[in-house]
Amino acid sequence: MNAARPQRPATRAAFEIAVICALPIEADAVDALFDHHWDDDGPPYDKAAGDPNAYSTGAIGRHNVVLAHMPGMGKASAAAVAAHCRASFPNIKLALIVGVCGVVPFRPGSSETAETVLGDVIVSESVVQYDLGQRLPEQFVTKDTLLDALGRPNTEIRTQLAKLKGLRGRKMLQSKMAGYMDVLRREPELAAAYPGAAQDRLFEATYRHVSDGKSCEECACEGKLVRRTRLEQGDGQPAVHFGLIASGDTVMKSGEDRDDIARKAGIIGFEMEGAGVWDIFPCVVIKGACDYADSHKNKGWQRYAAATAAACMKAFLDHWVPSLPESLPPPEQPTGPWFLVPYTENTTFIGRESILKQLQQQLLRHASQSRIALFGLGGVGKTQIALAYTYWLRRTRPEVSVFWVHASNAERFRQAYASIAQECQVPGYDDPKADVLLLVKAWLERTDRGQWLMVIDNADDTQLFFGQQMVPANTSSSSHEESLGRYLPDCRHGAILVTTRNKQAGSRLTKGKRPIEVMKMDEDEADQLLRAHLDGISVASSESFALSSRLEHLPLALVQAVAFIQENTIAVGKYLELLDNSDQDLVALLSEEFETNGRDSETPRAVAETWILSFEQIQRQNAFAGELLSLMSLFDRQAVPLEFLSRYSEQQGQEQRGEMQLTKALGVLKAFSFVTEDQSHGFDMHRLVQLVTQRWLARKGTIRQFGEQALLVASQAFPYGSYENRAICSTFLPHVYAVLRLESTGSKDERLARASLLHCAGGFFSYQGQWNDAEKFRLQARGLRTEVLGEEHPDTLTSMADLASTYRNQGRWKEAESLEVQVMETSLRVLEEEHPDTLTRMGNLASTFWNQGRWKEAELLFVQVMETFKRVLGEEHPNTLTSMANLASTYWNQGRWKEAELLEVQVMETSLRLLGEEHPDTLTSMANLASTMANLASTYWNQGRWKEAEELQAEELNICSRVLGEEHPNTLNSMANLAHTWNSQDRLEDALNLMKTCFHHQQQVLGRDHPDTVSTLSILTEWQERKSNTGA
Repeated sequence: MNAARPQRPATRAAFEIAVICALPIEADAVDALFDHHWDDDGPPYDKAAGDPNAYSTGAIGRHNVVLAHMPGMGKASAAAVAAHCRASFPNIKLALIVGVCGVVPFRPGSSETAETVLGDVIVSESVVQYDLGQRLPEQFVTKDTLLDALGRPNTEIRTQLAKLKGLRGRKMLQSKMAGYMDVLRREPELAAAYPGAAQDRLFEATYRHVSDGKSCEECACEGKLVRRTRLEQGDGQPAVHFGLIASGDTVMKSGEDRDDIARKAGIIGFEMEGAGVWDIFPCVVIKGACDYADSHKNKGWQRYAAATAAACMKAFLDHWVPSLPESLPPPEQPTGPWFLVPYTENTTFIGRESILKQLQQQLLRHASQSRIALFGLGGVGKTQIALAYTYWLRRTRPEVSVFWVHASNAERFRQAYASIAQECQVPGYDDPKADVLLLVKAWLERTDRGQWLMVIDNADDTQLFFGQQMVPANTSSSSHEESLGRYLPDCRHGAILVTTRNKQAGSRLTKGKRPIEVMKMDEDEADQLLRAHLDGISVASSESFALSSRLEHLPLALVQAVAFIQENTIAVGKYLELLDNSDQDLVALLSEEFETNGRDSETPRAVAETWILSFEQIQRQNAFAGELLSLMSLFDRQAVPLEFLSRYSEQQGQEQRGEMQLTKALGVLKAFSFVTEDQSHGFDMHRLVQLVTQRWLARKGTIRQFGEQALLVASQAFPYGSYENRAICSTFLPHVYAVLRLESTGSKDERLARASLLHCAGGFFSYQGQWNDAEKFRLQARGLRTEVLGEEHPDTLTSMADLASTYRNQGRWKEAESLEVQVMETSLRVLEEEHPDTLTRMGNLASTFWNQGRWKEAELLFVQVMETFKRVLGEEHPNTLTSMANLASTYWNQGRWKEAELLEVQVMETSLRLLGEEHPDTLTSMANLASTMANLASTYWNQGRWKEAEELQAEELNICSRVLGEEHPNTLNSMANLAHTWNSQDRLEDALNLMKTCFHHQQQVLGRDHPDTVSTLSILTEWQERKSNTGA
């Protein structure tokens, strides 16, 4: 726990902590973790006479610290710097040597897991001068007499190290390190990012670097690598190791010598400054591992190792107790009221009147404590509303104290409470042993404190306030030392206003009260906000509306856009052009950092980075929710089906991911406003959120992994397109387009899933009569299945048969015939003659013969197929009925109408009974029977049959129009058949009008060159000539 920042020392004699760094990159990392720099508040402190050292002074936690910058490496230089530092700062009680070092990868003689990887930190329990001794002809002998050895640390340091080596101490140390690493990573110039496990390469000790002065990549080191268990487990968090450190002026660059010294002396690392400082100050060496003390040294890990060492240094000082100051008379207590808000008033704040009115009416208006939470998407303006309310409160009720608490992490929360304690001089705040969180809570709850408001800003982490929930052992999630919720004051004279992106956190912090959702701005508010921030730059209403719409009326995105426009002196129209270039440019613009009032200095200002912080928060809180967010971002952003998410959950094969876990994970995503659930239980995602999520996945290198999962899920869920599945296919189709656009991973499973999805979607296009789309998808499916499965695999043959069927529907009969002959011959050889697929393909070939007017060839095949289907599948199987209908059509074309009618009546009656009147097969049989009746009526001049034919055709046209749509090819066939019947009844005018409508639709749907379109045009021409000749 950090207490309040110490006061600026009056003299250099008040400094008790020194930090010594040999390299500038080491000092940079330490300097970045100063909580305050005293050098910024006035002239630098003076130095003792003759002191050549350069110092930086400041505060870290409760300590006044002097940072000594060394002119070079080595123990001699370190000793000189320490000696001069002691002269100028005589009361130093602890010196920390902080920087980088080489480490021993495996601790010798240890039975516990003691593997050290690059980026880990080693802390000295003692130091040995490994290069102090005698060089004999056969070996080097170190001096180890009592006079030559360095002494052990003093009692205070030893007890502190003992505490930190314990289980709880080590956890606290590494937890604080993680927070300080986050601070360092926000400074790009420090380059404190983890280089990656792939860059952590340990060669066997006997393998020497190929060429000095070059990196392993440049000289192609190809020695055997040592297996690293921690790296294989994906453990990228730096660990802390305590032990004996070897110090000397010699750079250790030999794996064999390293292991030999480590084995003899129990060494865990090698560095060059500790031995020089050891006898001058009580000291601790804290070094980050940047190499393995072998010949394969490189500087790629130095900055990260310097950062981990600096983070450990600050975490160490959090536990180091400073000396008690001399007793002073108690200062006069301030009485308040206080207004501790870190931001100036936002004079360009626009709108949100309804929410502000709720706050004004509900907070501080009742006898019992009031708590209200504002929740919404990051960047929607929650903090700005809270800020506007605090300044309204200051103007209207100046007697009310206002306290602002940053709650993005535990450290910021503690710092805010410490600041309140110091500014208000809460009794006991200067006691280093006091718990400042409890002090502030108790102080605010006192009845003599008067009314107050506390703003808890960015309280997104439920676990931070209410502790770690029970999670599966293998679930990755953060843990917290304590639950901060118990430190929130609870009394009648105070109120708490929470801002959060997490609805669940808001609800719990307000004790179950429903949080107020902050939505995006409306059009008028967005326009006013833009004009207020553009500050005189002219903007047309159309441009303002377009920009607001493009950025989804999100306040932070709009302010970010204005900042870019002003900084780059461009017009609003030019910015719109940049937004419209591509999705990548849009996300890049959303990632631009900018300055604005009311944003925490330690959190990103850019919209994209703000959301990415929330993504990472979700991943820590509920790893499954993070996976679902990743997966959903790769589907179409609207109406992602719950079935997709359930299938993903099931295919992961983890027992703990049942319906309850899925519901809770989706609850987290809804709580953060990243997805919303519609009435049909589909999930919608904000378009900008979708793009930023995809950028996050690309940055993590997992976008292809989740892309493959999304494709597999869609492939499993999407059925083959048919009449029975038409509704679900139509619903899922946008997601099919989305996943098929994703980059292929090239795996066998992925390619087969892609082929299956193309095959099923191609069937849906064929059912809808969209034959050009069907052709594109079926060509791709055949290609993929041929590559992966081979030409004779049943699935490949199915794709070839589907493609041939598409060619037939397009009137490309020669291409269809060629492909169907190939498929049929292969099926006869591979599947046998009576296999249903073989029979279906024989029927397809017969249909192509039929289309070409080759009636006898078609009849022979149709008869064979029908008889075999009857024997194998039964007389009422759909395949049997289809073959009977096809044979009837062949009789019809040969003028054998009585035979055709007998078959067609049987087919239609059976189809009506089994499939229903709206099934496409039933409609086809009705059309065939009607045509036969019309032909019989024409032959025998039987007016009764005309009427039957017309009624049947009209009914079929009505059902086709309702079920398939007016422009479906089957509907157009029905339309043409009815026109023919009317023409035969001498209703030429009606027939012409209906055929013209049919021709118009055929041109649009089938194209001018399709045989059906050509045939219709010929018939129209003939009828129009007849009309002209007869004068009708």
